[in-house]
Amino acid sequence: MQDPDLGVILRYFHERKKPTALLCHGPIATVAAMPHAREFRAALIAGDTGKAIEWGEGWQYAGYRMTVFSETEEKVIEDNILHAKLYFNMPEALQAAGGKVNNTKVDFEPNVIEDRELITGQNPRSDHLIGVKLVQALQRAAVTA
Repeated sequence: MQDPDLGVILRYFHERKKPTALLCHGPIATVAAMPHAREFRAALIAGDTGKAIEWGEGWQYAGYRMTVFSETEEKVIEDNILHAKLYFNMPEALQAAGGKVNNTKVDFEPNVIEDRELITGQNPRSDHLIGVKLVQALQRAAVTA
């Protein structure tokens, strides 16, 4: 989420409206496209949402509808697999950046959201649906190319 090379790639894809698909925890990587990704992440870790919102100004995906692994799904993983807590809540982080995050009410239910060139899947059970949406987006892009 703070890798400058990924930021370059995401900005390139965004500017050219190229389909971009991210699954599960992947949508948090879109933060790498913002001008101050490192500072944004540091503010989240510090628990300073106000500062994170400031650092998130200029994010290319602000206003986009999207999904990401939910807080309650994460809790299951934290408690049963990681035995540790993540530094911050991903849906809240994307919302602080300006994303319009929508998660299912039932944990681990498939959920895919497509908004413009961005296609996001909430969890691993969304894999087939996100694949279908990505292929459709690529086919549309090929027709207009």
